[in-house]
Amino acid sequence: MLDALRADLEMARRGYARYAAYPGAAVAGIFTNTVFGFMRAFIILALYQQRDSVGGYDARAAVTYVWVGQALLMTVWMWGWMDIAVRIRTGDIASDLVRPVHPLRAALAFDLGRSVYHIVFRGIPPFIVGAAFFPVRVPSDPLVWLAFMVSVALAVTVSFFFRVLYNVVAFWTTDVRGAMMIGGIVANLFSGFLIPVSFFPDWLAAIARATPFPSIVQTPIDIFVGAATGPAMGGAIATQIGWLIVLGVFARWTFGLGVRRLVVQGG
Repeated sequence: MLDALRADLEMARRGYARYAAYPGAAVAGIFTNTVFGFMRAFIILALYQQRDSVGGYDARAAVTYVWVGQALLMTVWMWGWMDIAVRIRTGDIASDLVRPVHPLRAALAFDLGRSVYHIVFRGIPPFIVGAAFFPVRVPSDPLVWLAFMVSVALAVTVSFFFRVLYNVVAFWTTDVRGAMMIGGIVANLFSGFLIPVSFFPDWLAAIARATPFPSIVQTPIDIFVGAATGPAMGGAIATQIGWLIVLGVFARWTFGLGVRRLVVQGG
């Protein structure tokens, strides 16, 4: 048990170190996230020129939603993430399969380390800049902060298993970019990153909430801004756990199908 934990921590450390090796990319990312944060904040504040509340959010909660979303952008979501697909395409997955740690477990530990780097260096700085120019809402209750951190960790894991699903398409095709683009478009719309799901028409919001995508973005932000409190906060985290289990099982099953195909073909 301890050896397995040490192995996970080592892989997480390497995930952190891989992205820490490129500080210039972090600086450029901070600048980009901040610029888009200003654009999104001004656009969403325009909704409140003639009203006090939209979808259950007042102006302060909405602008906080924008900046927390910018902070979580690279933490919970890796645009163009094809690590597993590349290893399948190059054949490196064959060596991964003979190692004592399952490839998905190793990749998840690596991804959690990556997410820690991104929340610290790509997430917190843009939020601080946003808080300096806009009236944001920051939780004062330590329990809310704890729930938020738990929710972010769950969001990263749900996102990871979703990303695995379009990566394992590489077992059946040489190019997964189509699946990746479709997945990104759908997730962008339904996760609540562009606008909160509660801003959607009722029928579209119902569709979004029937998917795992709000668990990646909407849920942790709702906890942070106070849109989900008490039993609702517990229910939101329970929903994330449910989607983590569903997607985790499905990702493991799909990966297994791909591996069997690889072995049958002599790969």
